[in-house]
Amino acid sequence: MSWMVLLTDDAARDLEDISDYISMYDVPEKADQVLEQLEKAFGSLSENPHRGAYPKELLSIGVREYREIFFKPYRIIYRVIDNKVYVLFIADGRRDMQTLLQRRLLA
Repeated sequence: MSWMVLLTDDAARDLEDISDYISMYDVPEKADQVLEQLEKAFGSLSENPHRGAYPKELLSIGVREYREIFFKPYRIIYRVIDNKVYVLFIADGRRDMQTLLQRRLLA
């Protein structure tokens, strides 16, 4: 069974922000490369969406409805509902993830 993978508006903005940041502080070709790898990573969820781990920051407060996969250092947070995978959040894992996750997912 193939699952439909959908990118939320917030996650699409995250990709734009990542691309803009890399383009500004590195080179545009690197930004394109990173975006391609991130898209490949979350696109692969169409085959096995339940393979991701529960984010430790959310698990510690008892929230088990979100999962994550990695393209280091980036964390891709998503949720599986029915036969769809919703990519909700993409961020550099070196940031304060507790605050970011709470603000974005639990607000």
